Amino acid sequence: MDAAPFSPTVVKAAFRDVTWMHVSRPAVRAAASVTRTLLTEIIEGARAAAEEGITKLRPRHLVSAIDRNVEVDVANEWYAYSPTFRALDGGVQSAAMPSRGGSARRPKSSAVVGAHRFEPGVRALRSRQARAVPAMVRELDGIAGVFVTGLARDAAMVVHEGGVRRFGSVTLVMPGEPAPSQSPETPPRAASAREGDRRTIGTGDVLDATTMQLFGSTIRQRALTEARQAVHTYASA
Repeated sequence: MDAAPFSPTVVKAAFRDVTWMHVSRPAVRAAASVTRTLLTEIIEGARAAAEEGITKLRPRHLVSAIDRNVEVDVANEWYAYSPTFRALDGGVQSAAMPSRGGSARRPKSSAVVGAHRFEPGVRALRSRQARAVPAMVRELDGIAGVFVTGLARDAAMVVHEGGVRRFGSVTLVMPGEPAPSQSPETPPRAASAREGDRRTIGTGDVLDATTMQLFGSTIRQRALTEARQAVHTYASA
């Protein structure tokens, strides 16, 4: 299995930014694995979108990857500050620059401010034997930073509420295609029963948070499977 895109220490720091709760080592491994799955899917989608002969991925390939696979469109908090995505909305000014009137722009969230420290872009690209320009690496770093912070927030909420209420999976349907029929024998699932104390974020809490962060059934299932494998490998080491 590919190496995690960042060290456990960095993942723990992200959780510490949003919650006072302790996060277990297996939970850290699970969070790193889920983020690796997301970045891998984005990178592979960008490679598929790149023109023949292109040796380095560029931000436009990232945009194409997200357009082709909405399951990886999960970092809305980052898009508001990304020069690449701001340009798509007609914004040409860097998110770090003051406005024309001299006043500072709205403050960045902790996830955006700390995105540079994650440095998952290069490690994720290397694991896939891919290369990218610095701007593309910046985008991967930002997406990873916001995503891990979101995992931390949702995992802490799961602990606080004693579980997460699940209403089944989301099925993506292309325009013009009929929606798949729902079986009456498969009712919405009830709230999960959480194990553990109210002071520690465990593996199950991160996995529940993953179901909240990844709405696409395909990438969600792959992320959960790979995270469980990563935790099992860590426990067996």
